Amino acid sequence: MGLREGFRSGLEEKVAAQLRAAGIDPRYEEDVIGYIRPARNAKYHPDFVLPNGIVVETKGRFVVADRQKHVLIKQQHPELDIRFVFSNSKARISKGSPTTYAMWCEKNGFLYADKLIPRAWLLEPPRK
Repeated sequence: MGLREGFRSGLEEKVAAQLRAAGIDPRYEEDVIGYIRPARNAKYHPDFVLPNGIVVETKGRFVVADRQKHVLIKQQHPELDIRFVFSNSKARISKGSPTTYAMWCEKNGFLYADKLIPRAWLLEPPRK
């Protein structure tokens, strides 16, 4: 009865049976209550900061937590020029995804390169 009705535990099943016995329809997980997770102060340690102020992150693997972190940093610090150097920007963000690291960067407004920092980045004047 439990999993067939969507319950994930024996206790949920017992409470539903109790409600039925009391003449109450046990509407299980039908309601949705939105909430905001409390903010948590975090610190970001860039891999490299060039003399011109460009922040360079080097990534072999670019996992979900890193991608989420960099979107938040970009939102909260639009003055930073964060760029990525990947081992392989054509790598997929996950096995089944058609999205590559490069595509993710383009979608989210980050410049990127493969293997090494492009010489052009090193020669860029500081942002004002």
